[in-house]
Amino acid sequence: MLNSLLLPLEKLGRRTTSTVADLGYAGMLLIDSLRFLLFGWRHGQPVRLRMIFEQARQVGVDAIPIVSLLSFTIGVMLGIQFIAALGEFGAESKVVLAAGKSITREFGALITAIVVAGRSGSSFAARLGSMVVSQEVDALAVIGIEPVRYLVAPALVAMLIMVPTLTVLADLVALIGAGLYCSGPLDMNLASYMVSTLNQLEPRDIWEGVSKSFVFAILITLIGVSTGFSVSGGAEGVGRATTRAVVLSISAIVIADMLFSYFLNR
Repeated sequence: MLNSLLLPLEKLGRRTTSTVADLGYAGMLLIDSLRFLLFGWRHGQPVRLRMIFEQARQVGVDAIPIVSLLSFTIGVMLGIQFIAALGEFGAESKVVLAAGKSITREFGALITAIVVAGRSGSSFAARLGSMVVSQEVDALAVIGIEPVRYLVAPALVAMLIMVPTLTVLADLVALIGAGLYCSGPLDMNLASYMVSTLNQLEPRDIWEGVSKSFVFAILITLIGVSTGFSVSGGAEGVGRATTRAVVLSISAIVIADMLFSYFLNR
């Protein structure tokens, strides 16, 4: 009887300890990455621009088509919903403002982060996990190359550059999608819709979404690389790590987005 009562507490304690250890490990990866970015050149371990550009291409440029497609779809969907919802109250004139603020504050950054987590977060985990299993990470350390400097820091910089950039692109494409649908019911052309949207938006609306994207970029990178470095169990372990990285990244993004929305809109 006593064992059956203590077993759930034991499992909870183990999971709590494991979660705290994972958070600490991710934090150390962040600190080490920043250390190599700022002071690595002093010790002969600089972060190479070539590697940052390569990561930026993989993370950002290659993601433009899918981010644009999903952002356009989200914009049209928001236009449909706001026209239907606000039309019941005779408030069609507020559709432009509602769609603009929803996209720039919320959906542009959120859809971009989810897409990048699915593409790049899983890629980080799979690539690093494969290197850990094949002992390539150990080989880097043996020949004097710091794995964090070589594998993590370029990815972090690339994500901090490209995720906000993709967020701005997603905002623009989603606004165009909303404008294409709403211009008919609102009896205005797309150019007039976009001008009206820009007139009603404030710099704070854009900055709120972009500021979220910086945090999302850090979360996706740290979860992906920390999950990859902790792989064990061969190819099966790499598969588990890839799935775990995507699930944890999206969960962290949604929770962080909720906290941002609460504190920034009080």
